[in-house]
Amino acid sequence: MTGLMIDSDVWIRRFHPPAAGEAERTPVVCFPHAGGSAAFFHGLSRLLGPAGIEVLAVQYPGRQDRRGEAPMEDVREIAAAVVEAISPWAGRRPAYFGHSMGAVVAFEAARLTEPRVLFASGRRAPSTHRAEAFHLLDDDALIAETERLSGVSSELLADPEMRELVLPPLRADYRAIETYRPEPGAVVRVPVEVIVGDRDPRVSEEEARAWQAHTTGEFGCTVVPGGGHFYLADRTDELAGLITRRLAGLPR
Repeated sequence: MTGLMIDSDVWIRRFHPPAAGEAERTPVVCFPHAGGSAAFFHGLSRLLGPAGIEVLAVQYPGRQDRRGEAPMEDVREIAAAVVEAISPWAGRRPAYFGHSMGAVVAFEAARLTEPRVLFASGRRAPSTHRAEAFHLLDDDALIAETERLSGVSSELLADPEMRELVLPPLRADYRAIETYRPEPGAVVRVPVEVIVGDRDPRVSEEEARAWQAHTTGEFGCTVVPGGGHFYLADRTDELAGLITRRLAGLPR
């Protein structure tokens, strides 16, 4: 584990918690992409609440209200910290949803626990390696790559003060995911649902379907027509429907 004291209120954001007296909701832990924050999942949280599902959005160190903390640079350490942070909900057996880098963090978290289901979005299978080293690029080149994927707005990164805030966690996240290697034969024992845009430059359909080798449970793959790497930014309704339908078919 991390050796750190993990505070759930620091690591987890609950944008739409159930009201007093309302029935418990099925928790879905949402793991952000490289450079991303918990706020990325605010819209998804709003849509899933009426379906009886609560988003527990992970806030990694080094960004937004945690900008005073050093970013973490190891996928497994991040995963272990999140598992500790969500321990108050462990008895309700959350589902995990991870996008891009977050899919791999969620995978490693699922190896430490057993979520209801692992949703792996916008990320090739852990065993499918590409030789990438974006974390070694200079600032301008790293920003250009991020803009190419539409992960951060050009207007935001044009501000020198915002660049100073955004770049350290972004680079740390890229370092974490690009230096990550799964253990040989690493699998989870839960269903895995993969979601990928058919225009994602970072993930081919073949690389997405390779996730099947990483589970001993059921496997499904949804290819979003016309979807890029951040397909979920403008297809949130569709994503919420997919998550809702999948969770409805699982035992409680």
